[in-house]
Amino acid sequence: MIVGNRMTKEPITVEPEDLSIRAAHKMQAGGFRRLPVVSDGKLVGIVSDRDLREHRGHLEQVKINGIMRERPVTVTAATTIEEAAQIMLERQIGGLPVVADGRLVGIITASDIMRAFLDVMGASRGGSTRIDFVLEGEEHGFTEATRIVAREGGEVLGVGTYREKLGDNPVCYLRLLTGNPDTIAKALRSSGFTVLGVHKIGG
Repeated sequence: MIVGNRMTKEPITVEPEDLSIRAAHKMQAGGFRRLPVVSDGKLVGIVSDRDLREHRGHLEQVKINGIMRERPVTVTAATTIEEAAQIMLERQIGGLPVVADGRLVGIITASDIMRAFLDVMGASRGGSTRIDFVLEGEEHGFTEATRIVAREGGEVLGVGTYREKLGDNPVCYLRLLTGNPDTIAKALRSSGFTVLGVHKIGG
């Protein structure tokens, strides 16, 4: 999954010579926490709600170029969602401008990444259930687990793996759209699977 498929295209922007009050009004109207600053289509900075708060009471006198952050961290449309998330986490920022040849083409925010994460997990739809179990060899692997789910009348919406700690056996999760999750979990346990939990999402 890449940024280009999840970013907001043609985001609301401000220009360096705009008064800061203009950015404040745009943020309030759109529910934004940051705005890219562009000049002739080129990204020159970014202004956040934090920057505006630091100049509260003077927004009608201070221009954007006096409070914006120059040379902001950026990504491209081809950047993976995982890399964008790592950058946001490491830099402790909530959004990244997306550029192509220096020109602004979009913005990706933490909310966009959270939605992408939920989609990958199969959790964006309400009423699904997740069953987590430990992968332990072929007898207790993914193929056998999905066979048991199908036998018990379940339909798999999504699947993935993770590790609690480095060196641990991987944990597999199955996102179920239909079927009785408790019955399926019981069937898995009866077949020797180590079921870690059954988690209902939405309703």
